[in-house]
Amino acid sequence: MLIAQITDMHLKGEGELLFGRVDTTGFLERAVAHVNALDPRPDVVLATGDLVNDGGAEQYANLKRALAPLEMPVFLIPGNHDARDAMRQAFPEHRYLPAAGFLQYAVEGLPVRLIALDTLAEGKGHGELCDERLDWLEARLAESDRPTLLFMHHPPFKCGIGYLDREGLNKGGQRLSELVRAHGNVERVMAGHVHRPIQVRWAGTLASTASSTAHQATLDLRPVETLSMMMEPPAIALHLWREGTGLITHTSYVGNYDGPKPFRQL
Repeated sequence: MLIAQITDMHLKGEGELLFGRVDTTGFLERAVAHVNALDPRPDVVLATGDLVNDGGAEQYANLKRALAPLEMPVFLIPGNHDARDAMRQAFPEHRYLPAAGFLQYAVEGLPVRLIALDTLAEGKGHGELCDERLDWLEARLAESDRPTLLFMHHPPFKCGIGYLDREGLNKGGQRLSELVRAHGNVERVMAGHVHRPIQVRWAGTLASTASSTAHQATLDLRPVETLSMMMEPPAIALHLWREGTGLITHTSYVGNYDGPKPFRQL
């Protein structure tokens, strides 16, 4: 099974630029074409939050238009820039999305079980997992011992970038780690939010984040509280599941680059 992860698209309305300079719509359109052109083609796409920038209906209409060419199922979760009700209204055909409450769900019938978590704290930049959301997760994890991937927007770990750590998963992280540690079938916890590819050993498994399809956060590991962005290459994460091996993750850069060419001249 091959899973493509796209994240932190931050779409504005059609024709609008983010911060007056970043064409996030154009970046997403190129990422969608990139996913469709992959060989082998991914079985599913996970979109791990900050799908749009301001949670507005016009932005979600633009997102829906940009995602429409994808030739495989797409599973959406909200980030801190999203709005639950506007997402639901924009994607009524995504029947996995709950009709009310938190946007959490499990995807069955695939080689790997997928569980989506909603870390949105409305009006806040940081993420939260309240008892209701964690009780739901505990019940889902108790249902099966099949290999399982959790995906969420805010990473449950500190990444070393000061501002993003302050605006991380600020509530519920300890209980989440206890639940994950108690279930050895959780192969990975996937997140977005930090606009960088990061991996860390966490709660007895591996937790990771992925690059944005548009702009990246500056890699600044000094103890500073400011955040800036870099126009480093946009990318997606590709998660390859193989029985007996587990999950293997690659970063796939979006764009036209020279190659492929042989490593050696024979």
